[in-house]
Amino acid sequence: MNNKPLKLILVLSCLLLIWGCQEAQTSRFQSYPTATNPRSYAEQLRNEPAVKDVQTWDNPYSNGLIIRTKHYRIYTTLLEPLMLRQVPAYMESAFRAYQSQLPAPIESSQIFDIYLFANRGQWEQFTHTFVGNNAPLYLQIKKGAYVANGTCVAYNIGRKQTFSVLGHEGWHQFNQHLFAYRLPSWLDEGIATLFETCKYSKGRFLFEPDKNLMRLGSLKQTMQTGQLIPLRQLIALNPGQVVGHNGTDDAVIAFYAQNYALVRFLREHNYGIRLRKYHAMMLGGAEGTWPLKAEYTDLAADRSRPLTVNWNTVVAPTLFAYYIDPDIAKLEAEYRAFCRKITYHVRIKQSPKS
Repeated sequence: MNNKPLKLILVLSCLLLIWGCQEAQTSRFQSYPTATNPRSYAEQLRNEPAVKDVQTWDNPYSNGLIIRTKHYRIYTTLLEPLMLRQVPAYMESAFRAYQSQLPAPIESSQIFDIYLFANRGQWEQFTHTFVGNNAPLYLQIKKGAYVANGTCVAYNIGRKQTFSVLGHEGWHQFNQHLFAYRLPSWLDEGIATLFETCKYSKGRFLFEPDKNLMRLGSLKQTMQTGQLIPLRQLIALNPGQVVGHNGTDDAVIAFYAQNYALVRFLREHNYGIRLRKYHAMMLGGAEGTWPLKAEYTDLAADRSRPLTVNWNTVVAPTLFAYYIDPDIAKLEAEYRAFCRKITYHVRIKQSPKS
């Protein structure tokens, strides 16, 4: 997402209520202070392995902290013991997981900024200041987070859901900062869904895309209703177009679920037979070597320019044909079979009839 998100950002953040991370071993966190004095939390956090430094944050919203990790600077008013302890480790785990989308890690000493607020009121107050004239658009977000000007801005919507939106939006922040080119919507959003579900074990968070029940359930329902979007159309769409075309949440949810499945298909199907091609496409985006015409190269590299519909309708099919397969129709049957396979175990609870 860029800083002129139009309907795209609303789609993302309104619908990103995910299943989240499995919690484990919480009893040992009970020694944390229960007061809201940020200095007492700061002293405790300095002993955490992922934390490089902690300072109190003087801000107009509430008591707060600035937590530094290797790759992140986290401004937070969320003084909740378990979250304070785990957010630094979570973001560093996410950073490592983001790197797995490439054949080799991107070397960078850049620090990413995250604002995590205790409640929506603080988030709204900050948003008014941070995005200026675009604030009314961002404030339409019902729950979740956004990335603007390279910064991730979130508020507490419950531990699991908060981690999920941080994982999703964190991917957008990662590639905005470190990729030479912006990604087509299907690819950017599909990858982001891989970081919505995880488990916590021994101080690290391990992401489990195959257990993303929200996306799997949406995909299963889409298949059952015969509303799967053909691949050729899917890769040329963006969320704003889906909203404008259909105007229903179901259509948008299906769009994300299919992108989730498509990225998994390219990475996993047939023992990863297309993973090398997928990595080559990602590396080209990171290094700025995609075979694009000059007009699209400029748009790909300049993230300050608003994303046009042509970006997806022209560039996305071009890249897919060049890196993955020019015969998209041939892939259609394999993709649909993969969708059936990964949703086979999913059972959708039917709403009781009135």
